[in-house]
Parts: sequence; structure tokens; C-alpha cells
Amino acid sequence: MGNCLDSSAAKVDSTLSSHNPGASRISSRTSHSSIPSSLTIPSYSGGSIECLPTPRSEGEILSSPNLKAFSFSELKNATRSFRPNSLLGEGGFGYVFKGWIDEHTLTAAKPGSSLVVAVKKFKPEGFQGHKEWLTEVNYLGQLHHPNLVKLIGYCLEGENQLLVYEFMPKGSLENHLFRRGVQPLSWAVRIKVAIGAARGLSFLHDAKSQVIYRDFKASNILLDVEFNAKLSDFGLAKAGPTGDRTHVSTQVMGTRGYAAPEYVATDWVKPYLGDKRKLFRIMDTKLGGQYPQKGAFMAANLALQCLSAEAKARPRMSEVLAILEHIESPKDAAKSIQPEHQTVQTPVRQFPMRHHRSPVIPTAGASPLPAHHQSPRLR
Repeated sequence: MGNCLDSSAAKVDSTLSSHNPGASRISSRTSHSSIPSSLTIPSYSGGSIECLPTPRSEGEILSSPNLKAFSFSELKNATRSFRPNSLLGEGGFGYVFKGWIDEHTLTAAKPGSSLVVAVKKFKPEGFQGHKEWLTEVNYLGQLHHPNLVKLIGYCLEGENQLLVYEFMPKGSLENHLFRRGVQPLSWAVRIKVAIGAARGLSFLHDAKSQVIYRDFKASNILLDVEFNAKLSDFGLAKAGPTGDRTHVSTQVMGTRGYAAPEYVATDWVKPYLGDKRKLFRIMDTKLGGQYPQKGAFMAANLALQCLSAEAKARPRMSEVLAILEHIESPKDAAKSIQPEHQTVQTPVRQFPMRHHRSPVIPTAGASPLPAHHQSPRLR
């Protein structure tokens, strides 16, 4: 039996922040034998976060029954010795390789007739260290939701730190939005992706045990074969406020691809978000003008609300999700927005866009990866 996440999450954060890298590591070689050979990857139709066994030490985190402890030799075999042609992407944290494992035993298997996985191999000198690695294992070892990437297992042997995820065939949203030569996403697909990401964040924010993601950006939104979005990379995540607390202290995390509005207040795009006549100037030219004007303006207004300098004025993620679903299915929302199929040709004008690239720039197929409560506010 375990405690609910909110009852001891602060202790988990304390454990991670005060971690001694050499103090209590558990070798996957010694723990591998404790994993049943019949272990299979769980499938979830909904989210699970309300009441979970919450680890308070590294040993408990790495003993999660939801994860397999791989040996380094297993992952070496699964990725064909980390060959260059198995490389999916590279970032400040390290490398991501394509691998193959048996769907039932989760042992290394041959390509073609087995389960495809993504293996993230951390660099010893990378931007993310053992603390971030352990944080990711802690959260993704417990959190299960259709819009969060599945963590299958990990490897910890000496300086070798690896994570094994489900493979996301369509790669990251960043690739589809900014990489040359990639098929542009239609308006409908973009809204679908936004809804999926919002569902993931709403799940984290509105549950009894709140989690602050802290690294929301296009490179961390991964897409499956049907363009369902899943949040990845939880190395910077933090437990939300508990009890009578209304906020938690935090700091700017991740890369320049994401920061809360309080920290990066350029105001550059705001004049265009609230003006129907100027909105087309900031619409992606790759859309070719094919989008519903009313739906686009509603999305722009939503973005404007989310950019409010006052934290309390920003909508909760559950409210953001409701508005995005309203935009996607206007007929189900009092028919106040013009239907998706009634698109209009709007002027397509080149306009300088400011985009900060994430240090994670994988190839097109890359992958690393009921009451509402007040959402955690960053201060």
C-alpha cells in the first residue's frame, strides 16, 4: 500500500534535490532478475494519478513495478550497438536511438517482427544529469495517461543512464512546424495536436496530486501515427501545491523554447492576437490561408488570455481544453463558430516570426519520448 502522491511529493522533491550521485544507485544488472519475464507494456484508456505508491528514495523509485530495469548489454543489442543508422535524434541531454524489443518479455529482439522503442542515452557531460534522469523515472513510472508518453523502463549501470520509451512514429511537433521538407500540418491536425497536449496538461494540473510540467514546448510534444499528441521529457517536472498552499516557488527551467509569461514579456505578438484584421499576419503561411477565421480568432484570443502577466487571470488548463474542443467541434457548441469545412481564403503575407529553437532537434521520426482543483500558478 502506498500514499497518495500529494502526501509525500514534497519529500520526493527533497530527495531528488539533495541526491548524492554516488550514494544509492541501483544497478539494473542486479535488479533485472526481479522483473517477471511475462511483463508487458500496460495499455491505458484513461489517466491515473489520484492515489499512487509514492517513492521517497531512489531505491523505491527504481523498484517501480510499472517499469523494467534493462541491462546495458540488453539495450546495446536492442539498438544494434547504438549504430549511427539507429540514431533518431540528438540534444543537449544526449542521444535517442531506435531499438527493438520483444513485446511480451521486453528482451532485445530483431527488427521487423518486434516492438519498436526509443532509447534515450544520456551524455555524462549533458545538460541533464542524474537528478533529472531520476525525476523522469519517478513521474513517468507513476503517471499514466493517453497524452503522456509511456516510459517502458530504464538502465542505470555506472555512468550509463538510459530510458526506454514507446516509439512515436511522427516525431515531434517541432519537426512538423519548422523543419524544411516536412508535409505541412492542416488546421484540423494542429487543433487535434493542441487538444491532445492540453489534455495531458489538464490531467497533470487538475488532479488531486498536481504536477507542474515546466518544459512545455514543441520539441517535447510527440506524435503517434494518427497525430495523437503526448507530452514527453519530465526531467524538470515538480510537484504542485498541496494542502492550503496556492502556489509553489519555481524558476525558469528548460531552454528558451519555453518560459512562463512573467519571465519573457516581449509583447511582440499581443497586438495581433486581439485584432481580427491583423491576425492573418501571424498565421503560419504553410496553411495557405486554409483555416476558419472565427476559429483562428478564438484560438488567438485564448493565447492572449494565457499570456496574461497576472497569473490569476490566465485560464486553467481544463478551460483551455474546453475552448480548444469548442473550436474543433463548433456544431456541438451552439454553432457560434463557423464550421471547419467552411474555410476562407485569407491573405497570405510573409511576416518575421521569432522562434527559439530547442536544443533537441531530432529527425522526422524522432521520439525520446473528478472535481477540478485550482491549477498550480507559477510565481
